[in-house]
Amino acid sequence: MSFDTLGLSDKVLEAVKASGYTEPTPIQAQAIPHVMQRRDVLGIAQTGTGKTASFTLPMLSLLEKGRARARMPRTLILEPTRELAAQVEENLNRYSENQKLNVALLIGGTSFEDQFKKLDRGVDILIATPGRLLDCFERGKILMTGVEVMVIDEADRMLDMGFIPDIERICKMVPFTRQTLFFSATMPPEIEGLANKFLQNPVQVTVAKASSTSDTITQHAVASEYADYEKRAKLRELIEGAVDLKNGIIFCNRKKDVATVFRSLDRHGYSVGALHGDMDQTSRTATLNAFKDNKITLLVASDVAARGLDIPDVSHVFNFDVPVNAEDYVHRIGRTGRAGRSGVAYMIVVPTEQKGFDAIEKLIGQNISWLNDEAVEWDAKAGRRSRAKPDKKTKEKPSKDKSASKNKSKAHEAETFEQSNKHDEAPKQNAKRGRKSFHEQVDLEYTDTDHAFGGEEHIPAFLR
Repeated sequence: MSFDTLGLSDKVLEAVKASGYTEPTPIQAQAIPHVMQRRDVLGIAQTGTGKTASFTLPMLSLLEKGRARARMPRTLILEPTRELAAQVEENLNRYSENQKLNVALLIGGTSFEDQFKKLDRGVDILIATPGRLLDCFERGKILMTGVEVMVIDEADRMLDMGFIPDIERICKMVPFTRQTLFFSATMPPEIEGLANKFLQNPVQVTVAKASSTSDTITQHAVASEYADYEKRAKLRELIEGAVDLKNGIIFCNRKKDVATVFRSLDRHGYSVGALHGDMDQTSRTATLNAFKDNKITLLVASDVAARGLDIPDVSHVFNFDVPVNAEDYVHRIGRTGRAGRSGVAYMIVVPTEQKGFDAIEKLIGQNISWLNDEAVEWDAKAGRRSRAKPDKKTKEKPSKDKSASKNKSKAHEAETFEQSNKHDEAPKQNAKRGRKSFHEQVDLEYTDTDHAFGGEEHIPAFLR
């Protein structure tokens, strides 16, 4: 199938060919004809399948007739983050180069005045984040009565970010006769209820199982002890051992951890940048562009970079933390293995994250292999992982001598008690000498070029 068979206008087809695309992706091939027929569409497809073009291309074709009026956009595209909105604007500008259509971006972190000027001139396509759009509406700077087509993109991300009440309010502001296009990578019950509420007799287009991961991505889990410096050491070990590492995104759950991991890698000499929601828009854009242009190799990010960002050639993804929401794992690793390319995803797992790890395996419907193919199980009493492997010949777990195990356990407890006493005495001794305390040294230990555990004898058995 080619784009010529989808009913797009000649000007749009010319722009598509100039961009180097010849065949539509499955989501594009199925969704575009229905959009051209002005049907409501519910599109479900995993990340990296070309959802953006499936609504931007037919939208441009439909807008060739008519003209925009001041403060009354003809179409509205809602995105959960500023980066996604800016990316959609970039795609629209490229595909509309043969048309005289006005595209405006309405996002936070930028000047109100410049955005108001664009709205006053008349906008054919308005791309906005929900918060800034409602802010402008309340100021009386925009009217929603002229919207012909409304797109709700990355709907599941909207849910995670708490935008659903805003979406419901916006849907009531636009005309009832509008055409609504609804796209999401996953379909939780809340999103399904929203779609049923605001879509009229929609055509459902599903090109992949909901919450599935791409077959082009190799997934690994890696065990680590709980301490942050131990996780950072494990992360550096994975980066150094990664095969064909071109670039990579490192995901953390908290903005604080993004800053900490960034400083750690920077001190160890890695080419690295940071991206999270508290950064100003200028810094976020500059960092993202530097990563796209290969000026930095590693990008430490919060989930602000997990959804929809079009960086087509990311070779590796490292999950420094197990995602709080299992669905976020699908989006995180979806930054690699895009457009048919191969990718590798690692996830560092500590004892307290076992429940989240199990939820991810249940969601994606497959087992994530542990590095080195070892059978790994948490030992709740010891607070670490045991690695008992079935005997290859008998397929049974090796037997253990109970008395030997008991003696070994007592010896381990004695050794632990002795080490604990040493650690307790260290702060007192250091205080007299005017040195940093033991705990302060541990926090800075990751700057050392040696192993972060302070010697092989202190390395947990499962990491040797």
